[in-house]
Amino acid sequence: MHSKLRNYYSTKQLEPLLQTVQKMPEVHAANNQFTSFSDIGVILKVCSRINLFTQPKKRHARISIETKVLKMYFSCGSYNDARQVFDQMSTPSVEAWDAMINEHVKGEHWQEAIEVFHHMQRRGMKPHKFIIPLVLKACARLAALQEGKDIHDYVKRVGLESDGFIANSLLAMYAKCGCLNKAREVFDKMSERGVVSWNAMIAGYLQSGDCEEALHLFNQMKMSGINPNCVTWTSMISGYAQNGYWNEVLEFFRKMQKANVEPISNTLNSILSACAYFRSLDKGKDVHSYAVKTGFESDVYVRSALIDMYARCGCLEVASQLFNKMPERNVITWTTLIAGYVQHGFANEALKLFSQMNMAGVKPNSVTIATVLPSCAYLTALQQGKEIHAYIIKFGFTPHVIVESALVDMYAKCKNIELARNIFDRMTLKNVVSWNSMIAGYTHNEHTVEALNLFRLMHLTDVQPTAVTIATILPACGHLATLQQGKEIHTYILRNGFESVNFVGNALIDMYLKCGNIELANQLFSKISQKNQVSWTTMIAGYSMHGLGKEALALFKQMQEADMKPDQITFVAVLSACSRAGLVDEGWQYFESVQQVYGIKPTIEIYGCMVDLLGRVGQLNEACKFIEDMPLQPTVGVWGSLLGACRIHCNIELGEYAAKRIFELETEDSGFYILLSNIYANSGRWDDVVKIREVYKRKKFTRRPGCSWIEIKNRVHTFLVGDKSHPQSEKIYAMLESLSTMMKDAGYVLDTGFVLHDLEEEDKEFFICGHSERLAIAFGLICTSPGTTLRIAKNLRVCGDCHKVTKIISKIVEREIIVRDLNRFHHFKDGCCSCGDYW
Repeated sequence: MHSKLRNYYSTKQLEPLLQTVQKMPEVHAANNQFTSFSDIGVILKVCSRINLFTQPKKRHARISIETKVLKMYFSCGSYNDARQVFDQMSTPSVEAWDAMINEHVKGEHWQEAIEVFHHMQRRGMKPHKFIIPLVLKACARLAALQEGKDIHDYVKRVGLESDGFIANSLLAMYAKCGCLNKAREVFDKMSERGVVSWNAMIAGYLQSGDCEEALHLFNQMKMSGINPNCVTWTSMISGYAQNGYWNEVLEFFRKMQKANVEPISNTLNSILSACAYFRSLDKGKDVHSYAVKTGFESDVYVRSALIDMYARCGCLEVASQLFNKMPERNVITWTTLIAGYVQHGFANEALKLFSQMNMAGVKPNSVTIATVLPSCAYLTALQQGKEIHAYIIKFGFTPHVIVESALVDMYAKCKNIELARNIFDRMTLKNVVSWNSMIAGYTHNEHTVEALNLFRLMHLTDVQPTAVTIATILPACGHLATLQQGKEIHTYILRNGFESVNFVGNALIDMYLKCGNIELANQLFSKISQKNQVSWTTMIAGYSMHGLGKEALALFKQMQEADMKPDQITFVAVLSACSRAGLVDEGWQYFESVQQVYGIKPTIEIYGCMVDLLGRVGQLNEACKFIEDMPLQPTVGVWGSLLGACRIHCNIELGEYAAKRIFELETEDSGFYILLSNIYANSGRWDDVVKIREVYKRKKFTRRPGCSWIEIKNRVHTFLVGDKSHPQSEKIYAMLESLSTMMKDAGYVLDTGFVLHDLEEEDKEFFICGHSERLAIAFGLICTSPGTTLRIAKNLRVCGDCHKVTKIISKIVEREIIVRDLNRFHHFKDGCCSCGDYW
């Protein structure tokens, strides 16, 4: 057939060629023999030459060939060519539109499927009703709630709401988008509910964490005479597991067996995935034993799930053994093990495995690429990231939204935020993951204003923010201490039903804590019904940050009583609370319990907390001995804690020793040179200050200027030291002058000892009075009504004189002033500070 086609074409025998072409779609459909790019190219040339796509008299043949050619291109994976053919059609048929949507969904090009559907509507074309569930599936996969609502409106307009298949798709879409109220509306209106309808509704409640209502529906389903099938049982098992109800998981599995319902591989996969999510190694081993007994272990997907479970639980050696014993490994298996290495920080191993995968002749898919790119981000290996980027281009992985989003994320985490934005701006299609990656990139690189601006821009697009978007942007509000903007996002969360998502609740708590509103954070924490490890740790860290050491330790005790196991991060928060409150005995007690009671190997961060605790209370020799006895190699940060303590307690000799150890590690952090310089300056050793400054200049360090910011009427105002660029600068300095007069009347005397520069006293006074937090306070007093709390954030530690001044101002103006500096929060009120002058 192929040789005949080519012969007709080369000898220009158009009539027999046309007849052959018109028969080819049937041959392709029947025998699947016609998928070659070159043969499709011949057909297209012929069709173009004889105007087959545009001749009205050939309409039936035209429609048939249009659709078949599109499908042929799609079957060969050539989406761009298919789109080109489609765009060249003067009047695409309904069948062609439907084919475009159908093939995009089959290829998991969710956003493209939705856009084609909207384009079809704008052209006045009515799709076949089987297409609508496909588009709703795309909305569900993208969590595109607003898009789904628009399609629901269309369904109502065309009178298809009573169609059972469409109703089930609507129900599933709302449930997967977390909009359970709308899902329940659809469910309650259904005249007939099959097992699919019940399953979708039950799965929605399970996904939201409402296991009680899911169980109620499950029992109602059985009472209505519909027997749960293996999908139903799997949903219940998976839902309970995801919410941490292990007893219920096992009970349902036993009931499933008692009901003589044979599990499928997905049943075991669901349990194993849940075990992996919750790092429940013992439960995972039990499932592994069951899989061996029942023969499921040989299933490639179950084996992949086992590898994933062991990898996520930290048993990478077992995961690797399972992988090596597999007779056949598909792309999912390779990707799963690569992901395991990435998740546990073994970035080099992940990159090596990716290389071995290519050498084994297994072609990676877009998920593999998106999985391995974070390894480059973890290593900040920009060059390796660029090499994978070149690989992506070479083998045609772009344009692909998942891959491009991973590239944005990789470049952002490698601190090349400009290149990340460049890729983001050039993306032909952006889904919610793309926006999330770019917003997260700005947030992690402390470009918080740009993050908030991009979030606002996202609202102007057709892409709706998801729970992940919200959890990504909230830290930007926390970093800037923009409480009002944070509250607006909180309102958005409530309006869109995200409040039940656990990680959103945790991010909200963290935001309010970092904005200085510990009362609201505490209220939200109390309302979380299923508190996880992150919830407890976030709140403990918040109390610590606000200097509420005893409250933090009391909350840790509650966490223990709730049978919630702490991890290394929890202990960092607990020990930081001890440090900030000067609780040495308690700190030692908790430090010793890390390994002895909980079996957790102390991390360098935990050791660093103990150094900070001992140093803050002046036990400098003990802190130094603790460092030298550590089983881990001390880092720059650990020695830096000791150096900072030496500055506070004016210990020059030990400070010089700590600085020497820091400089031996060849750090490029200029802050340690400044700390040593300050120790010398505070003791009047100006010759040594000059030597440090010469080293500083030789290394071409640039000092980060002091910067403070305050949010007024939903706008962030930023001030630098001695800043006079603000439009209301004259009023700000006039307010400072007025405050200075009132403070002097109250007995305040400027302490220029906090200005550690060899300056004249008059210059020192001018320098210190222009500190950025004072400018922010003055501006806040000008722009807010009496009694309003001022919330200010600063990028450096508050100096001693500014701390004293802010206490006096809080009493003079009868305001609460909350300042978050680099280390902690200070709540100034009635002339006192919450830190008790210990910071």
